Amino acid sequence: MNRLNQLLIVFVLLLLTSPSYAQADSLTQNNDSINSALLLDFNRKLYEIEQLRLADSIRKVELEKELNSLKTTDNLKKDELQLQLQQIEEAEQQRISNKKARIDALRNSAIGAPVVGVLHDTLFHIYSKIGAFTPAERAENISKRIRQLYNDDFLKLDSISVVASENSYEIVYGETIVMSVTETDAFWTNQNTHDLALSHTDTIKQALSHAKKENSLIKILIRVGLVILVFIIARLIIWLIGRGYQRALRLIHQKKGTWLKSLSYRDYTFLSIEQEMQAILFLLKIVRWFLYVLMLYITLPLVFSIFPFTRGWADQLFRLVWSPFKAIFVAVWNYLPNLFSILVIYFVMKYFIRFVRYIFSEIESGKLKLSGFHADWAMPTYSIVRFLLYAFMFVLIFPYLPGSDSNIFKGVSVFIGVLFSLGSSSAIANMVAGLVITYMRPFKIGDRIKIGDIFGDVVEKTLLVTRLKTIKNEIITIPNSTILSGNTINYSSEAVETGLIIHSTITIGYDVPWKEVHQALIDAALRTEHLLPEPTPFVLQTSLDDFFVSYQINAYTKVPTKQALIYSNLHQNIQDVCNEKGIEIMSPHYRAARDGNQSTIPADYLPKDYQTPSFRIKVDPEKGKS
Repeated sequence: MNRLNQLLIVFVLLLLTSPSYAQADSLTQNNDSINSALLLDFNRKLYEIEQLRLADSIRKVELEKELNSLKTTDNLKKDELQLQLQQIEEAEQQRISNKKARIDALRNSAIGAPVVGVLHDTLFHIYSKIGAFTPAERAENISKRIRQLYNDDFLKLDSISVVASENSYEIVYGETIVMSVTETDAFWTNQNTHDLALSHTDTIKQALSHAKKENSLIKILIRVGLVILVFIIARLIIWLIGRGYQRALRLIHQKKGTWLKSLSYRDYTFLSIEQEMQAILFLLKIVRWFLYVLMLYITLPLVFSIFPFTRGWADQLFRLVWSPFKAIFVAVWNYLPNLFSILVIYFVMKYFIRFVRYIFSEIESGKLKLSGFHADWAMPTYSIVRFLLYAFMFVLIFPYLPGSDSNIFKGVSVFIGVLFSLGSSSAIANMVAGLVITYMRPFKIGDRIKIGDIFGDVVEKTLLVTRLKTIKNEIITIPNSTILSGNTINYSSEAVETGLIIHSTITIGYDVPWKEVHQALIDAALRTEHLLPEPTPFVLQTSLDDFFVSYQINAYTKVPTKQALIYSNLHQNIQDVCNEKGIEIMSPHYRAARDGNQSTIPADYLPKDYQTPSFRIKVDPEKGKS
């Protein structure tokens, strides 16, 4: 509130100390005419007419001299000269008629340059030029001379008079020509030249007399008193607003429990009592400051209207606030056709996109089949088509956006485009990779896959990333560009129809018959849950190494998501079956000393009378003697 008081005091001091010439008239010389082009064209043509008139005047004088010098007996020559004089007068009358017609055509659309008095009030307007002086220059010069007369301490208003000259009437004061009134000026007001000069003279006298009275000491003191009164009333109203605000606060706090209830739905509270209280206090503060600003806005025009030299400020203050709102209303009204066009484009595109969605949903459900187009392509393709349609819609709407043709709007658009292109290269690469992956169809939601070293089920697939859920319930996010640049193993794509082959390898020594090992592994596979008996499990001998043979068991399953459990059970069953059949999974290693050792060939392959060879020892008798 103290700030408001200080602000009002500053404005009052400015009013009391401002010189009388600080404010320009509301109509400046820049507003020379509403239709300045027509007025300028009229003055140009008027100059041409005046040149013709001057030439005709000279010719008329010459003809009159020649006519007066003729003898009375030369009647034929005299009649010829009189005819030429008559033609010149008729041309003069025609020019006057044309001038009046042109002025009549411009009178309703043209506003001339204002002649401003001492109190910055408009006395009259100037429409025509004289010589090289435009109407605005004439009006400015006349205004300066009127102020010079006002500053004359010994001014006698009765001494301002009208003097006739050759083609105009002059308003003079002593040796000073205040202004000239021409025939063209009179045409603009539908008066004769002399009456217009007298009218302007009376107007100037009244304006000077009124200015002298308005700027007297008594008037100034009265206006200062009125300013103080307005300030006191404004201060009283501000005090009342403050008191009303305090009473409203107390009343709200007292009735808080009665008036306010929590705004909730089921278990969720949208607004608690405290939040509602804060909102009400905030709105109350806004109302208080709105009343302060409104009071200030009303007070200032009242103060400005008290002093003559600030009365124009009240109008300017009103326009200062109203002009933006008016401009907004006018802009909104002018924008309505473009807004209607935007709405038409939007709704047409909206329902067209709905139709496209219906088509692709039919493809996805299998009701509509297109050759070479898979059902799982439907919704990703719809997303792409929808994006392109929205982009096309924006291109259509863009010219109708407000300010779309301005340089600032274009600059911002270019700036955003540069930022997008520089900062989203990796994102665009992932989007392109996402589109390629969609149409490559390497996996779908729910598939068990392996990407690099990551093994899990696909839980989400977007244009930017793919998310996998591992058997440890870990969610791993992989950029699509990484997937596209590497290898992907899909365990689920063929599992439902033909089955996924589960395989594991063990190594057994050469001393165990391979047929026993095969049977043992097949039996272990048949005991394992989720492994199919048909197709029958089979064994592959993948290598014959130095000390053992590698046996690989292969069995089919249609549950690829339980691979870890299947492998664990299979390994357990392999151990059990091998133990039951007396097969050691631990592979033996051998040295090359063959004599005296059991052969590694299975016993079934050896002859029935086979005996283990003994060690052969050879003694040299000669060396033995020594």
